[in-house]
Amino acid sequence: MTFNSLQFLIFFPVVTALYFLLPKKTTKYMLLIASYYFYLAWNIKLIGLILFTTAVSYVSARIIEKAESKKVKKTCIVVTLVSCLGVLFFFKYYNFMADSASFLWGLVSGVQHDWTLNLVLPVGISFYTFQTLSYVIDVYRGQEKAEHDFFLYALYVSFFPQLVAGPIERPGNLIPQLKEKHKFNPDDVRVGLWMMASGFFKKIAVADFLAVVVNAVFNEVDSATGFGVLIASIFFSIQIYCDFSGYTDIAIGCARIMGIKLMKNFDMPFLSKSVKEFWNRWHISLSSWLRDYLYFPLGGSRCSKPRHLFNIMVVFLASGLWHGAAWTFVIWGALHGIYRITEELLRNPASKLRQKLGIKENAKWLNVLKVIGTFVLVSFAFIFFRANSFADLSKLLTLLFTSWGSIPNTLESLGLTGSAILYFALAIALITAIDFTTKRGEENLQGNTSVKISASVCLWVVVIAWMLLYSVGGASTFIYFQF
Repeated sequence: MTFNSLQFLIFFPVVTALYFLLPKKTTKYMLLIASYYFYLAWNIKLIGLILFTTAVSYVSARIIEKAESKKVKKTCIVVTLVSCLGVLFFFKYYNFMADSASFLWGLVSGVQHDWTLNLVLPVGISFYTFQTLSYVIDVYRGQEKAEHDFFLYALYVSFFPQLVAGPIERPGNLIPQLKEKHKFNPDDVRVGLWMMASGFFKKIAVADFLAVVVNAVFNEVDSATGFGVLIASIFFSIQIYCDFSGYTDIAIGCARIMGIKLMKNFDMPFLSKSVKEFWNRWHISLSSWLRDYLYFPLGGSRCSKPRHLFNIMVVFLASGLWHGAAWTFVIWGALHGIYRITEELLRNPASKLRQKLGIKENAKWLNVLKVIGTFVLVSFAFIFFRANSFADLSKLLTLLFTSWGSIPNTLESLGLTGSAILYFALAIALITAIDFTTKRGEENLQGNTSVKISASVCLWVVVIAWMLLYSVGGASTFIYFQF
């Protein structure tokens, strides 16, 4: 079941109505059943995996909390890591490793074998696995108490708005809210509907529309041109942002209508002035998870310079591998690691050069150049992320740097007419306005003044009209469902 499907448009109002009408003691069971139904709509056979992960992490946390022996606690945390990551590895990475091993064996022996299995990637497995791991690790560290109510904990793992593609919630934020009985609050509904509307607009009216151009290049590499690759890489950056942040906005909005506040996952990342800042604004729930559970345990920046740079690279390689079981994703992560290491190495020399030239650190023109430079670096890296294979990647990079072809013919072949370009420009402007409004705070979405009501009504009219006019038709899958 996807957010942008007719099935969900029936499912969500029914669940929300029951949530507010049922007695407090029954709401968690209703939400748990609804969440499992939401997940079962994808593939009923895979429900056993999330139940297994939930059960293992729940039991381990209870034992860790009661145990006095450090050996028992370490055994439990190891069992949890091996079990949960083992399931994730098998279903998501086994075929990737088997293909890689087969390729290497072929280089050595001259004979390649097919060691892959016919596996189905469970939707959302990377998200709920990391969510369960954060819970058990926090209990092990003594930062959180183990939840005794199994059904409540199972709801924390499977809460339907953020189950499939995040944000990756922390137990300290979500579990206490799930314990509460939330009353119907008009302000929460207003904020929630705002977030849902902005998410649907990003997905339907922008991401799905840009996908037509992006797919025309990345899925038809043999007929592409260098200029087409340039346009498609820029468009894909915007597409994946609108697609993923759109999902997050809808998830946050759905939960907020029920009075539950999920964590922010995006903070206008394309206004970042460095790659470091970009990752503080992009997929915040993942980047903060990797920081807290991988980067800091490795030593973070409180170590020698070489070790610090090594830690940065490990984190970004892990991020790349988390996103997809392919070497293109690993290279994408490594490229961001190189960006960050370069920033670290050049930070002091750049600061000294700026001082010698008399350039103010916050000069507007300099900040604009930094934003543009960061966007270029991120968009270039997304070519590796989006490429379907190494062969396609090689062709795309070759075209980008050697053969631009005819710009007018490329625009025509991609359907980029004057009206389409104008539409994209207006859509991006509207998305920016929506994000700025959301960033300014919830107080702008609340209250009963005539000015606020008028502005809200006008924006709703525009958003709904554009969704109806420019929807490509049908419910397309969100990009991050594959991760």
